[in-house]
Amino acid sequence: MKIIGLSGTIIGSKTSVAIQHILEEVKKADTSVETECIDLREYSIEFCDGREAHHYNADTRKVIEKMSYADVYIIGTPIFNASMSGALKNTLDLIPPSVFHKKVMGFVATGGSSEHYFVIENQLKTIAGYYQAYVTTNNMLIHRNSFGDNNKIIDKKTAEKMTALADELVLMGKNLTKITSP
Repeated sequence: MKIIGLSGTIIGSKTSVAIQHILEEVKKADTSVETECIDLREYSIEFCDGREAHHYNADTRKVIEKMSYADVYIIGTPIFNASMSGALKNTLDLIPPSVFHKKVMGFVATGGSSEHYFVIENQLKTIAGYYQAYVTTNNMLIHRNSFGDNNKIIDKKTAEKMTALADELVLMGKNLTKITSP
């Protein structure tokens, strides 16, 4: 089983730190799970304009390909103006919806207001529903106060919730891939 963490922003590091932390917790839960973090800051992704995938640049094709071969996804975004990042939305638009069909998706958002959780509920879960993906129940908003120096997670309760999310990703991924594999 492969779990991809997608840090869906091209600025800042809190989202990437959160995704990396969850992927580390996944490895603690089950060392046999393959994990990979796709940090959009490391790629030059082109704007989605409806072209077929092979017409995009190498970075864009690489992200589409990597996302296509995962079984489970943990998708992260900072919240900007009560919405997911444009970089994340663009990346999701580039990937064929069939890639996510009957796969497990979990979400983590970073932001400065507890109301930002509604982005997970009203935007990200809605997109997952369109994909007909299975969604974890432990999705979470990580408040900026949960980060300390070098954007390390310093809030114990947040770290515990991240572990619970990682455990759920592994559990759902292992059980649902058995059911949905051809």
